[in-house]
Amino acid sequence: MGILTKPIANYLDTILKGDSIAMMNELPAKSVDLIFADPPYNLQLAGELSRPDQSKVDACDDAWDQFASFADYDRFSREWLTAARRVLKDNGSIWVIGSYHNIYRVGSIMQDLGYWFLNDIVWRKSNPMPNFRGRRFTNAHETMLWCSKTKDQKGYTFNYDAMKALNDDLQMRSDWLIPLCTGGERLKDDKGQKAHPTQKPEALLHRVLLASSKPGDVVLDPFFGTGTTGAVAKKLGRRFIGIERDPGYIAVAKKRIAQVSRTSPEDLEVMKSKKEEPRVPFGVVVERGLLEPGTKLYDHAKRFAAKVRADGSLVCRDATGSIHQIAAHVQGLPACNGWTYWHFDAQGVMKPIDLLRQQIRAEMH
Repeated sequence: MGILTKPIANYLDTILKGDSIAMMNELPAKSVDLIFADPPYNLQLAGELSRPDQSKVDACDDAWDQFASFADYDRFSREWLTAARRVLKDNGSIWVIGSYHNIYRVGSIMQDLGYWFLNDIVWRKSNPMPNFRGRRFTNAHETMLWCSKTKDQKGYTFNYDAMKALNDDLQMRSDWLIPLCTGGERLKDDKGQKAHPTQKPEALLHRVLLASSKPGDVVLDPFFGTGTTGAVAKKLGRRFIGIERDPGYIAVAKKRIAQVSRTSPEDLEVMKSKKEEPRVPFGVVVERGLLEPGTKLYDHAKRFAAKVRADGSLVCRDATGSIHQIAAHVQGLPACNGWTYWHFDAQGVMKPIDLLRQQIRAEMH
């Protein structure tokens, strides 16, 4: 393991040239908020692959994706996942993407090391490469494992409401339909060939980073390739650290990231869970004069009524208590959210008292 000589600030928004394991071991412990890893898949390709017209398929047959045996691949996976675990903050999380060739072996090792699965996300490709030999089903998906560092860690970032907003106000599912990287997004070398055989689409990383990190967070990609993670991190106001040993990929990544414009901080704001909003007691609404003592509150249909008291409690015909207690009492329920149940009369229009809480929160911000 390397000797720590630099704080994490020295590594931010840079690409470290070298072996991913050695470079991660040089980083400070517990220094990154999120890891996205696209490791070699160990595809075990045998011979060239041709289309029906006999043209050659530009498949991933690079040396970096080849291992002598499953045991060698497992040893490599255990070593880089161990190094990644050391640099990940206790409340951080990690994403690992793979195919059927490797993801089950990787997942088993992650569990052995203490990572805790939060989700396995299926990336469904809307435009997958056909199976040219016609001997198997078309491989139309890859799998991403999203894990916290430990089973008991509950403080990892998950922007649930942002994901819901991204999905037309529907809860985001674990199957993501996103096309392969094609067209103008596909980076090319000087000869017009693919700069990288397995370049991931920016849309995929946009969703990953938006879901599981915050502006200013440090995102590590130990298999940086041509820099998709870095490009999206810069656009979304995250800091990145890339590790890559191929100088050709590094050159492409640097040029690509330099052309990315940062999004303004106000445009990076996302939908927040109500649990993240500052707490506002109902008594604050009363003391601020937004509702006067003696004001009557009603449910939306005006079946029940209660009167506001000076201390922020409510009184109805046969009980007193908080907005939540009285809302539950009049309905005969064990519990109820009084903020959404109770309404006030605003010149003949019934409005929920939660609007007043939101007004106070806006002033706090």
